[in-house]
Amino acid sequence: MTGGEPIRVLIVEDDPVAADAHELYVGRVPGFTAVGVAHSRAEAVRLLDRRAVDLILLDLYLPDGHGLQLLRAMRAGGHQADVVAVTSARDLALVREGVSLGVVQYVLKPFTFATLRERLVRYAEFRGAAGEASGQDEVDRALGALRAPEPAALPKGLSAPTLTAVTTALRASDAGLTAAELAVEVGISRITARRYLEHLVTAHRAERSPRYGQVGRPELQYRWLPARH
Repeated sequence: MTGGEPIRVLIVEDDPVAADAHELYVGRVPGFTAVGVAHSRAEAVRLLDRRAVDLILLDLYLPDGHGLQLLRAMRAGGHQADVVAVTSARDLALVREGVSLGVVQYVLKPFTFATLRERLVRYAEFRGAAGEASGQDEVDRALGALRAPEPAALPKGLSAPTLTAVTTALRASDAGLTAAELAVEVGISRITARRYLEHLVTAHRAERSPRYGQVGRPELQYRWLPARH
């Protein structure tokens, strides 16, 4: 962690419950302090004009404009604070645009304290790098501090290739799929298909609902949840 003054963080989040959680999270990471919470783009602009800010935790979906619009206005106004985007957006074009405007990290909702803590620690390491690099290796190490950690391990018995196949099949079905239908589509057992589908529900990437047929008990139907726009 960096020594000296703490890194000053502005939280920009329209959901009051989420904003309170983010403020609590920031306060639990040594070397960081929350200096304000804004629930809208306009409120964020006012706070930036009144307070010194090093880092912004920025929700991209605000009630009075997109977070990247706020970021463009910040840069035009001379605000140089770094940004960690805290969002449900998974559009890679949006990610690239954010990087060009100074977004140094992306944290996808929903996330845990441990996830945010690791990103903040990595940001502090990057920010704390000073002096002249001795060579390419040292430059690579400084930039590497911002790289995300390795993906979290999947639950026991699940594999990344099968999860990718399940996700692809579910996203391609507008109406949704039952475990039996997915099993046929991907070439796995119904029980295995159910496990992957339930994992996606737990990760808030899919939802389940009953599908009522002609006779018998209703089957559970799973549908992919797109990111907000």
